[in-house]
Amino acid sequence: MFFVELFVVLGSILIGARIGGIGLGVMGGVGMVVLSFGFGIEPSSPPIDVMLMIMAVVSAAAAMQAAGGLDYLIQIASSILRKNPRYITFIAPLVTYCFTIMAGTGHVAYSVLPVIAEVSRRNGIRPERPMSMAVIASQFGIVASPIAAAVVAMVGFLSPYDISLVDILSVTLPATFLGLATACLFVNRMGKDLADDPEYQRRLQDPEYRDALTQESQSEDQNVSALAKFSVWIFMLGAIAVVVMGGLPELRPQFEIGDKIVAMNMAHTIEMVMLTVAALIMMICKPDGNAVTQGSVFHAGMRAVIAIFGIAWLGNSFIAGHEVMLKEAVSELVTVAPWTFAFALFGLSVMLNSQGATTVVLVPLGLALGLPPAVIVACFVAVNGYFFIPNYGPIIASIDFDQTGTTKIGRYVFNHSFMLPGLMSMGFSLVYGFAIAHFLGLGAGV
Repeated sequence: MFFVELFVVLGSILIGARIGGIGLGVMGGVGMVVLSFGFGIEPSSPPIDVMLMIMAVVSAAAAMQAAGGLDYLIQIASSILRKNPRYITFIAPLVTYCFTIMAGTGHVAYSVLPVIAEVSRRNGIRPERPMSMAVIASQFGIVASPIAAAVVAMVGFLSPYDISLVDILSVTLPATFLGLATACLFVNRMGKDLADDPEYQRRLQDPEYRDALTQESQSEDQNVSALAKFSVWIFMLGAIAVVVMGGLPELRPQFEIGDKIVAMNMAHTIEMVMLTVAALIMMICKPDGNAVTQGSVFHAGMRAVIAIFGIAWLGNSFIAGHEVMLKEAVSELVTVAPWTFAFALFGLSVMLNSQGATTVVLVPLGLALGLPPAVIVACFVAVNGYFFIPNYGPIIASIDFDQTGTTKIGRYVFNHSFMLPGLMSMGFSLVYGFAIAHFLGLGAGV
């Protein structure tokens, strides 16, 4: 019966991922009906705190977007890229990485991908190199963002084990930064130079194609209001406040619980701070109230909440129903080779296309199996398996934006432009993550 129920869980995930949108969440509900009514599995509690934290963060980011803050960040990025075309393979991923850290979502990469493609082609640089690394960096920045859904969820799970937000970021931020930088050294030589690329040369033989390239857009940057810029500062101050209070619990309100004085938990801290940030942006910068809920950030965030609601509830209920058996079956492997947990994170993230949902499903299982929290932090970057199957939005968009044809999906699907950059970035980041966690002495087992 275990394998039949596992088939129900995996089937719900696969069908939900295929449906897209809120498909993961609603198929999680279908899976819960089958497990509970059909197999008698007792439902666990939905991850309410995680969902509420994500909603608070998304509210603040969506308000900043509606106020024009994201447009301001995009202008800054475009200016940096155009001034340093020779180093675009290194600068482009740095830009998308920083954007993701600040916004908490990798979808902000959409706005700078056309600029990366344009600057690369104009300067004779193979666009595949900076485009592929920019997309990968936009994913990896999630685990280094204090306001990303996956990190917020991780904080909630590891707080009882004395692993704070600062502890997590002290591993994930340098590990992903160094991992991406190391991968860039190799990707910078990936493929033939643009002048020698046969596909690009073939396209240049088409007069219509050459004419389209010569009609380059001369659009100037739009004026960004002072209030739009101020919304970015408010949002950044909120993110900094979350990080500081995560590392210094004494800054949070103290409450007497039984015989102990305990600081307010980080879930409530994040919720309060980010809702306040959203309120300040809306009162001071005065964005259109309807625009807040109509922007891409809000839509992506609410999809994440629904996905986590359904799939995480399904996964947690299944794990709780077989917790004893799973502990016995996996405990030896976890003891001998705890790093194998990274493969589980990577595999599920490929199916879910959601770092947050992957975190909520597997991190409780890892803790239940006795995996050291420090190992889970070191493996955290493995939730970024989006690139393995080329169906992630920014991947498709980058292929469309690259007019030279160098960024592509290969004949065999998996031999696409993002596979090698993604695997190298993942491997290097994991190595750096384990080394940093061990150096910082976060816990045993690293």
